[in-house]
Amino acid sequence: MALGYDGKLYVLAFDHRNSFATRFGVTGTPTPEQQQRIEDIKRIVFDGMAIAAEGGEDPATMGVLVDEQFGADILQTARKHGLKTAMPVEASGQAHFRFEYGDDFGEHIERYDPDFSKTLIRYNPDSPLVEENRAQTERLKRLSDWIRERDRKLLFELLVPAEPEQLASVDGDVDRYDAELRPELVIRAIHELQDDGIEPDIWKIEGLESTSDCVRVAEAVRRDGRDDVKCVLLGRGADRERVEWWLRTAAPVDGFIGFAIGRSIWSDPLQRFHEGAIDRATAAGLVAEAYTGFMQVYREAE
Repeated sequence: MALGYDGKLYVLAFDHRNSFATRFGVTGTPTPEQQQRIEDIKRIVFDGMAIAAEGGEDPATMGVLVDEQFGADILQTARKHGLKTAMPVEASGQAHFRFEYGDDFGEHIERYDPDFSKTLIRYNPDSPLVEENRAQTERLKRLSDWIRERDRKLLFELLVPAEPEQLASVDGDVDRYDAELRPELVIRAIHELQDDGIEPDIWKIEGLESTSDCVRVAEAVRRDGRDDVKCVLLGRGADRERVEWWLRTAAPVDGFIGFAIGRSIWSDPLQRFHEGAIDRATAAGLVAEAYTGFMQVYREAE
């Protein structure tokens, strides 16, 4: 069973790979020059975190979620600064979970020794793709067992995309799906994954529209003796107002300990830097401002 986690955790997520490269004009395998360019842009995000830490934030509560492909140096630097580190295990841009490095996934985890191994899964319990769900669940069980056997920690990002019939039942309204259907589907997905032997220490959950739904999800991840298992919120690339609503909704709930937010923090500053509208230092400062702003909102809402 999962070991859980004690303490607050505010993660700045920039482990995006295919989508990140495409955003900045790189498709396919990057050339050495393109590789360096993407690494340099990701470094701006980390510079924003460094600004936040230097401004007085507790590095022990700050987390860096970044990939090996474009952020290997960042992972090593973050550890030296006392920041928590997380590294993705899943292959980028896949509809169903697959290991980024196949059977060598454990070697890569041990090489960079992150505080959390992170994985992402799209899982709707009503999906007709039963065989695909079963196959990815078996691979996730292998990862979970490997993590448990080595007393490591697993950060598990659960996305529950709507099935066509579910969306049709709310007249195609995504907001209604999020409010009326998704909470129960999230809970069912958590239960099914737990029953299949997958034991995250922290569940990374899409924002929920009511505190009562946050309570129910927190209860689901901690059922049957999983008392120390926790949740953090993800940002879904939403605008600041929407993300702040989700943070205020979840922050008072026992079992939620922070967030793991990415695009909602760095998308605009990095795009403006890429277009030449702002310089590097300004972009890093805007990342720091957005990141610490979400931290403040969360703390005030607790």
